[in-house]
Amino acid sequence: MNAPDTTKRPSVRHVPPFRADHVGSFLRPRTLLEARERHRTGAIDATELRRVEDAAIRDIVRFQEDLGLRGITDGEFRRTYFHIDFLTRLEGVETKGGIAVSFHSNAGNVDFAPPVMQVTSKVRHVADIQRADFEFLRSVTTRTPKVTIPSPTMLHFRGGRQAISKDAYPDLDAFYADVAQAYREELASLGRAGCTYVQLDDTNLAYLCDGKMREGAKARGDDPDELPRRYARLINAAIAGRPAGMTVCIHLCRGNFRSAWAAEGGYEPVAEVLFNELAVDGYFLEYDDARSGDFAPLRHLPKNKIVVLGLVSTKLDRMESKDDLKRRIDEAARHAPIEQMCLSPQCGFSSTVHGNEIQVETQAAKIRLCVETARDVWGGV
Repeated sequence: MNAPDTTKRPSVRHVPPFRADHVGSFLRPRTLLEARERHRTGAIDATELRRVEDAAIRDIVRFQEDLGLRGITDGEFRRTYFHIDFLTRLEGVETKGGIAVSFHSNAGNVDFAPPVMQVTSKVRHVADIQRADFEFLRSVTTRTPKVTIPSPTMLHFRGGRQAISKDAYPDLDAFYADVAQAYREELASLGRAGCTYVQLDDTNLAYLCDGKMREGAKARGDDPDELPRRYARLINAAIAGRPAGMTVCIHLCRGNFRSAWAAEGGYEPVAEVLFNELAVDGYFLEYDDARSGDFAPLRHLPKNKIVVLGLVSTKLDRMESKDDLKRRIDEAARHAPIEQMCLSPQCGFSSTVHGNEIQVETQAAKIRLCVETARDVWGGV
């Protein structure tokens, strides 16, 4: 008689992040893009724009539910950029001009100069930022609504000390303290509204895995070896005292604009800090191609945290195969327990309003692939 199999089968998760999850943004429908343009030119007012947004969000919520997702976002349909729309709602933050960045894709380079954020006075949380948007999302889904917001590090890395007023902040420690306080107030607001799932979107920890980006940080007067620890302290302070029952995850991104990226390099330079000094509950990590490195950094993952493997590309219109995803999950499981893993696309489908070079049908197929693979591997989503 064969001995009984006592191997514990990986299970579904009843709290976020879920076995099949996603980063947040989806391709904007044409009706929404047209309404945004009409609002920009003054043809419609903010009330009418929000009516169009509401309708589009109802559709994208149904889209996610029909595909089997349990964590539901509003697709970031009310934003132009994943970070700027949120951060400029803080007092003391403005946008001025732009710094050109060369993004890279399989089709060639894409030059992009998004507005640069400048801290011109003391940073303060003067009004709820996401609460009304969350309350609408919660009203149109019976599943777990997720709020995606930019990481607080986004106010420092790109511009560095030069983008932060020395009159307002002669001491950067005071700047970090004020940013953290503003985030704590926003999370408290969301908690009062019933939010239980928040994701911080962070390009900077991933950029610090790229040799050229590290050199750029040095040129701005920062130490690329010390910055991850400084950023971990900032994020920890920002989420300290978060409402009981609120899951906070972080998504690391190497840039996502019209199917192009800005950085490359494996997680090794930041892995120890990322997994052991950052007090988040889970990590959404890009692992869609070789520019994200291998799975070895996952050896640092502690027992009480979850990693969501971003194995499905949102940048390419071609489909991955279920067998390839399972093989890569097995590879990752050599470095961390499969019970502590989930699956998602590597980034959003539309981190900016412009969207990636991918078809709406492919977007659906990729989410469906994540859901079906999660059911095979973990027994459910």
